[in-house]
Amino acid sequence: MSLQGTLTINTKDRGAAMGDLFGIFFEDLNHAADGGLYAELVRNRSFEFGPIDHPDYHSLTAWEKVERGGGECEVRVESGLPLNKQNNNYAVIDIRMAGDGVGLMNHGFNTGIPVREGETYVFSMYARRNSSFDVPITVTLEGVEGSVYSEAAIVVASDQWTKYVARLTASATDYSGRLVLTTKGSGLLCLDMVSLFPARTFRNRPNGLREDIATLLADLRPKFMRFPGGCLIHDGSLNADDRDSMYRWKNTLGDVAERPARRNNWRYNQTLGLGYYEYFLFCEDIGAKPIPVVPAGSDPHHKRNVPLDELQPWIDDALDLIEFANGDASSPWGAIRAKLGHPEPFGLEFIGIGNEEVGEPFFERYAYFHRAIKAKYPAIKIINNSGPFASGEEYERGWRSARENGSDFVDEHYYQSPEWLLANHRRYDSFKTYDPKVFLGEYASCGNTYYNALAEAAYMTGLERNAHAVGLACYAPLLCNVDYVNWKPDLIWFNNHDVFGTANYYVQKLFMHHQGDHALRVQAEGFEQPVQSESKPIAGMLAVGTEGGTVEYSQIKLINHVTGDLQEFADGQFLLSDTEEDRANGHARRMAELESIDSEHYTLSMTARRKAWGRGFMIHFGKVDDRNELLWRIGGWHNNDSIISSQINGTSCVLTHCLFDVEDDVDYHLLIEVCGRKIRAYIDGALVANTEDLIPVIEPLYYSSSIEEATGDVILKVVNVQDAQVRTGIVLEGLGEKEEVMIDISELSGYSLEEENSFEQPERIVPANQTLHLQGNAFEYEIPRHSLTVMRVKRSLNDTDVKVTEKGESR
Repeated sequence: MSLQGTLTINTKDRGAAMGDLFGIFFEDLNHAADGGLYAELVRNRSFEFGPIDHPDYHSLTAWEKVERGGGECEVRVESGLPLNKQNNNYAVIDIRMAGDGVGLMNHGFNTGIPVREGETYVFSMYARRNSSFDVPITVTLEGVEGSVYSEAAIVVASDQWTKYVARLTASATDYSGRLVLTTKGSGLLCLDMVSLFPARTFRNRPNGLREDIATLLADLRPKFMRFPGGCLIHDGSLNADDRDSMYRWKNTLGDVAERPARRNNWRYNQTLGLGYYEYFLFCEDIGAKPIPVVPAGSDPHHKRNVPLDELQPWIDDALDLIEFANGDASSPWGAIRAKLGHPEPFGLEFIGIGNEEVGEPFFERYAYFHRAIKAKYPAIKIINNSGPFASGEEYERGWRSARENGSDFVDEHYYQSPEWLLANHRRYDSFKTYDPKVFLGEYASCGNTYYNALAEAAYMTGLERNAHAVGLACYAPLLCNVDYVNWKPDLIWFNNHDVFGTANYYVQKLFMHHQGDHALRVQAEGFEQPVQSESKPIAGMLAVGTEGGTVEYSQIKLINHVTGDLQEFADGQFLLSDTEEDRANGHARRMAELESIDSEHYTLSMTARRKAWGRGFMIHFGKVDDRNELLWRIGGWHNNDSIISSQINGTSCVLTHCLFDVEDDVDYHLLIEVCGRKIRAYIDGALVANTEDLIPVIEPLYYSSSIEEATGDVILKVVNVQDAQVRTGIVLEGLGEKEEVMIDISELSGYSLEEENSFEQPERIVPANQTLHLQGNAFEYEIPRHSLTVMRVKRSLNDTDVKVTEKGESR
């Protein structure tokens, strides 16, 4: 195959520093902590579950009464004599007839308590009883059918809360096990903080992390870890003592028995067993810099805001966090850290204020945090916000705030289609060096297929090329328990005993392992011009709709500006209703189609009125089918937004966003103008959206290069999203023409675009490795179709440099 183009890398022309570019983001959703990374095997260990967490929860969720051999008991949950004021609930077993034993059984997460033959587990509980002090509690690990895998006896000889510990070694492997506590005698037995941990956790830390998941994270070698979220940062009550409070880091320290349970805003219970101290330890264990995020006293979802004259305690929380991380052991919060077992500072460099914030109340409060932190800790880099989307009014507001306050970073979030990533891979080319840097704190291409991973790889080369503007980036979400899914896609999937990394995971791993320290300039010559899909105007069906409410549309008009035609619809009036009652009665009507149009330039206008609460108005245009269309949604989630989005093959991406609240029984004049692929939208004559639905322009190759200072290695990443291989010349300008080099190559290729990793085939998609030995500064390489190729060029070979070639299976 003849040469199709050349990539020339100037190995001496160092560009921007790559810094801490690629890291990870941990948010406790999808049961990422409890039932996931946090190694606790007992679900609802402190009997604190309740409807505030989820409508189906109660204080004995995941527990079952046990009555054996004629035994009888009543099980209830009380709070009159609690273990402590933070942990009010406890279980009471009222023994009516001992029989062969009565008590409680815990079902754990997923299919049950997973145990492995030969593995040891640490059981603990707090207990007290009012009689039968010489009668033991039998603690067993059992199978569903009653097989006993391990057993221990504990004598509760006190009517005061006392902690008891036992070790259990499993005699068999069973991923659907049960933890069973039974006793005989009479009277009342009270239990709280019933816990079961694997003795072997990650780095063998007590109250530690599940080893297989933590190892998969450590294997990424991330430069940083952002935590603990995410929407749970700011969603909740302003009172730190409330079960549904915003995430308050001080509640997560100290004895786990004294940490208050929390309503997780992803609709489950959060024990806070995995807290700030554990986060910092994990970052230290895996060599990642911690990036904690704190609330700013503003909840945009529920429009709760701390009055400015009451903001100081929230600012103090942020300052205290920095002292907890960096203060010496003589400082108040440094002393607390030392008491927990870590006298040395953690070396915190970054702090984030808020998450995906929108609206003036947050940005007004951010300025107070920024000034206070910079005054006391000028070296700390502060991360501002730009909302949950890639463009629009709130995005611009965030960037204005960052520039005005001198923020070090702006946290950008967006979840888009692969096509959007390819169409916008040069997004950061025009960003300025003197502006705050981008922290791309959450992004993904909305899928775990090989195609999604490939599109993300192409986009990530743009992040590397623009290291002058992009300082930090992390895929999101990170973890998902397959039986408790809140969000898809996710980087790593797991159940109660197994875990696998997605194709996206291996792309992230390649970029993290081969980041480099400084960008190098790459010049492409001789390649064919980029392949542009036919840029057709936005054409298709027009429709009006609603979701969850009742709306009325009237005076609907369509103007075709190319032909001059004016069309009005059905006397201009449609009543659409999608309430729960409508659905129950089979009368729901969510959409009314208007007309299909194929024109370069048209305008659709109407009057809209919401008559009953719902997600407001929905204007469909360019509708090809239910999986491919454009949508203007006014009102939306929490009745906050005006959003224009594009849906491609079922994946939606937001093109632009602004805040807008819809009121009931108010007439709104809506107008949307489409010209080619440009879109403008107006509400009551005011422009609320001005955007363009870009068509991807497929580059011959996507590429970036860097140099690693410690080794002198030159790194080249090349992504080919085309359906044909590309024979490429590679020139390493600055190397000698007769110099010997060794090139380690890691490559993802040979997979169909729809393939995914799974529990059954966890390494279906993994990189293959090979090593080339060459002489000179130029060579040719065939970049495979649909591939990511990472080349690490090593110079000055000697015996210790030579590595055995590892070649993945042929495809």
